[in-house]
Amino acid sequence: MSVFGRRRIGILAALAISVGMAGPAVAASCGNNAGGFNNWVGQFKQEAAARGVSRKTLDSAFRSARYATKTISLDRNQRSFRYSLDQFMQKRGANAIISKGRRLKQSNAGLFRAIEQRYGVPAGPLLAIWGMETGFGSFLGNQHTVSAVATLAYDCRRSAFFTTQLYALLELIQRGWISPDFRGAAHGEIGQTQFLPANVLKYGVSGDGNRSVNLKGKADALASTANFLRAHGWRRGGGYQPGQANFRAIQGWNAAGVYQKAIAIIAAEIDK
Repeated sequence: MSVFGRRRIGILAALAISVGMAGPAVAASCGNNAGGFNNWVGQFKQEAAARGVSRKTLDSAFRSARYATKTISLDRNQRSFRYSLDQFMQKRGANAIISKGRRLKQSNAGLFRAIEQRYGVPAGPLLAIWGMETGFGSFLGNQHTVSAVATLAYDCRRSAFFTTQLYALLELIQRGWISPDFRGAAHGEIGQTQFLPANVLKYGVSGDGNRSVNLKGKADALASTANFLRAHGWRRGGGYQPGQANFRAIQGWNAAGVYQKAIAIIAAEIDK
């Protein structure tokens, strides 16, 4: 029996259903504006309860949930990935990330050494991702996470994918890894390196020796990021530029080609 108790099995089973080959069987009807959101939440809660999610978890999670207009706006206008590589690097402040990344590599040498010993991932790619995602933790997001993920699950564009994320988020709330009123990025990303909820469950590990996973902490976030890369094919000692063995693992982190190349370039400069 899991240390999280019998109630956990219901949510994990629901998540297993939602990540199956055909995707989740979503009973609640999706929509493309705020008009049907509250009705959708009611339908979703009934569906989730039938799959074993506790009423306590559902009530606490959705207590403050609202249609996330900003999330929808940002989801419709992701313009930065349309830039050239040079434009993207300049827009994201690549030189500043490299400079600070080198300093953080030195000041956190023990942490990065331990992570590389365990996962085979050197400091550069982790620092590049950390810097690109949150400016090394300077901004983790200010959006109500349940609202953001529920809105995207309701929205017809990617309803199945974000319904999976919503079930995962409920599991994180029930485990006590995040609070029902947790705030993060606009698409529900969590912590220093911006994991989606399902990836927290799948790849989240403790980097500081305790049993929980707190991705607001740098040790857990960086160890979890290394674990993600290893799970996506990272080979110890291999190169990570385009065409090299470990670039595929970087591609697993983000689907945008310009982002992937920027990570590889920034990482190499930090690792010099």
